[in-house]
Amino acid sequence: MRIDSSAPTRIDLAGGTYDIWPLYLFHEPAQTLNAAIGLRAECTLVPRSDGRVVLVSADTGERVEADGPDRLGVDRLPLVARLVKHLHASGLEVRTTSGSPVGAGIAGSSAMNIAVAAALARWTGRALDAEALLTLAMNIEAQVIGVPTGVQDYRPALYGGVSAVELTVTGVRRVGLDVPPEELDRRIVLAYTGASRQSGINNWDVRRRRINGDRDVVAAFDAIRDAAAAMREALERGDWGAVARALADEWSARTRLAPGVTTPAIDALLDRARAAGARAGKVCGAGGGGCLFCLAAPDRQTAVAEALAAGGAAVLPFAVARDGLRVAVS
Repeated sequence: MRIDSSAPTRIDLAGGTYDIWPLYLFHEPAQTLNAAIGLRAECTLVPRSDGRVVLVSADTGERVEADGPDRLGVDRLPLVARLVKHLHASGLEVRTTSGSPVGAGIAGSSAMNIAVAAALARWTGRALDAEALLTLAMNIEAQVIGVPTGVQDYRPALYGGVSAVELTVTGVRRVGLDVPPEELDRRIVLAYTGASRQSGINNWDVRRRRINGDRDVVAAFDAIRDAAAAMREALERGDWGAVARALADEWSARTRLAPGVTTPAIDALLDRARAAGARAGKVCGAGGGGCLFCLAAPDRQTAVAEALAAGGAAVLPFAVARDGLRVAVS
């Protein structure tokens, strides 16, 4: 038996960071907006006759071997190793590769988490429903990064498409948005800044300051909440001018959350993009590096991409992923 799985990464359009409990409880009504994208995390499981467990990362070139899941350490390739141990998978080789650059801020680790967990569940005959898979992925990732994780990133990986993740006192609910994916495909430029970022560090500092009642952080989160609400309404009615204004407002508020969310290099790239016709832009994820995306009219999309490339960024292929998790058994 061979199992192949993959899951899409995402861009967070608005409302990120307060999907970390309990931040969203302080800024009702809270929601994050995201779009799954075609840069996918991929996993392949193949059997071994010797009963050993072998983990191979195509991205890092790292290879880890053990006599079985109980003998597998979690210091190397920790995400995959923890999933293998938790699901007690043996007699297999786990091969992974990601379409996302390292530290890109587009939820590459979350997409890999979903892809590997689903493949291993199938391998071991575990019946994991959607909520069980999401919970497992979120908790394993928290163990790996050592700080609380948010809830939004696993849902684009599982379901694909464009969505709102509504965050309330009664729970978390994903709502697919009626936004033609091709309209985003024609307007968004995605680029890697070349600098990796550590979302756990940024988000932990922001969470701590918000819980401590920092007035600037409270005001910034209120503004992010309002920008997300405005963007959702604009997306659903196809008002791209209003989408751009909400995106600009979201980024302005986000830069006030903590020092280091933006950098001189990021500001320079966004300035270049705006000069080439971008209507707004923001960094993906917690900021400080990774990927950024810009929104432009379709006839300015190429010019914006060229401007970002001229500024030293690596322009990445962008398309909304219409589907989410894929698992194939052969």
